[in-house]
Amino acid sequence: MPVELRKRKTPPPAPVRPAKKKAAPKTSKAAKDAKPEETVVDKAKNAVTETVEAVKEAVTGNGESTSATPKVGDTITLTNFGGEVETHTGTKTTLAKLVEQSKSGVVLFTYPKASTPGCTKQVCFFRDSYTPLTATGFDIYGLSNDSPKSNTTFATKQNLPYPLLCDPSRTLISAIGLKGAKGTTRGIFIVDKEGKVLAAEPGSPEGTVEVARKILVKEMEGEEGEGEKKEEQATTAEEKKEVAETAAEVADTAEKLDEGKA
Repeated sequence: MPVELRKRKTPPPAPVRPAKKKAAPKTSKAAKDAKPEETVVDKAKNAVTETVEAVKEAVTGNGESTSATPKVGDTITLTNFGGEVETHTGTKTTLAKLVEQSKSGVVLFTYPKASTPGCTKQVCFFRDSYTPLTATGFDIYGLSNDSPKSNTTFATKQNLPYPLLCDPSRTLISAIGLKGAKGTTRGIFIVDKEGKVLAAEPGSPEGTVEVARKILVKEMEGEEGEGEKKEEQATTAEEKKEVAETAAEVADTAEKLDEGKA
């Protein structure tokens, strides 16, 4: 008996798999950290903010420099100016006291660090010019942010005839406009008895003493000129008095002669 072959059922079609979504491109760490580019408006706002902060610092004195820094020709109020400092021998003082003790005023020369080559040259220049400079009536002081111990060693080793002022907090150094970003700027500051600023500028070791020489010699010549002028005025007055007295005597003699003739 023949075998009957059965037909197999056609299998259903395989389900269509959904297409895989493409992964979003990975963002690099640098791209994540990158700040959005500033717009023109943002830049303008930042510039204005920086300007305002700079002005605030200038007004409050929080910055390295200030519009209140005295300039040549200014007259400063000495009371409380620059705060308190200390001489290398341990005496507390202020600029007001130093000016009061002087005959004509005070010369402050600043130096960055005791016992360094440039500063040694500077203190020696002022040492060697001490007599002619102080003959003008101005007192000389070195000024730095060094400790009393460092300045005492410095003064003793170089045989200095003038005191060194210690200003670790740099209050006086800042007040006269010679405070640097990290320390003290080399320079010179001269003020007379009335508080008038005669010099206020940075300079080299030799340059600072040259400024002092020129200004103090000029001041001395001015005083001598005033003295000569007063002397001349006194002489002229004396001569006029003598002439008047002589004229009076002549008139008296003439009157007597006239009386004798009569």
